[in-house]
Amino acid sequence: MFSVMPVRFIVCAAVLAALSTVHAQVPAVPKQTESDPNLPPKGGSWSLREAAVTDASLPRVLLIGDSITNSYLEPVRKALAGKANIDAWITPTTQADKSLPATIAAILAWQKYTVIHFNLGLHGWQPGRIPEGQYEPLTRQLVEDLRKGAPQAVLIWGTITPVTVKGEPEKLNPEIQPTIEAHNRMALEVMKAEGVKVDDLSGLMLQNLPLAAGDMFHWKSAGVALLTEAVTKSIEAALEEQKGK
Repeated sequence: MFSVMPVRFIVCAAVLAALSTVHAQVPAVPKQTESDPNLPPKGGSWSLREAAVTDASLPRVLLIGDSITNSYLEPVRKALAGKANIDAWITPTTQADKSLPATIAAILAWQKYTVIHFNLGLHGWQPGRIPEGQYEPLTRQLVEDLRKGAPQAVLIWGTITPVTVKGEPEKLNPEIQPTIEAHNRMALEVMKAEGVKVDDLSGLMLQNLPLAAGDMFHWKSAGVALLTEAVTKSIEAALEEQKGK
């Protein structure tokens, strides 16, 4: 004779299952350092930052990027409070990092993401970090790895922000900026071919160079506010698009 399971037990089991998903163990990512003292994480360590989840029914969003991403992480979280739970991998990695595919696979196996906003670039301009002629194919491989691990997610590429002259924020750095622009051009070709959405943070900040912090790479609070607004809008649009699926 079959017994009917009490409704209270079913509800409790469902709650426990949801909690176990929310608090799934954060995957270990390789410890990373940056030898260039001009490129610190700016406000924390290079690490995977888990969202403080209070509503597990909200869609999950992943930000991938360097100190620029770190600068707008908390403001974007605040702007999207009640709309999405936002994790972030703050990293100085480049597309040529041999551990990158495995790290991405581990992160994407940890949570199911609705949107992934990724921005890599300010740590890839130094000679030798990305082998000559490999930026474009490695960027294509990055997109393929993201799609493989999160086929359901909307991907958004954030273009690489400008590099200015130290102490002269309104001037583009003549040694580094040409590489940044070349990388942006190649990445945009990849994103167009792969159907990846683009958040043109480069174009935005090129129009607002006076907001550069003067250390070549980072931005004053008003510049961070512009980046925050752009990233928030791109994520909101992607979330809205996913609602219809």
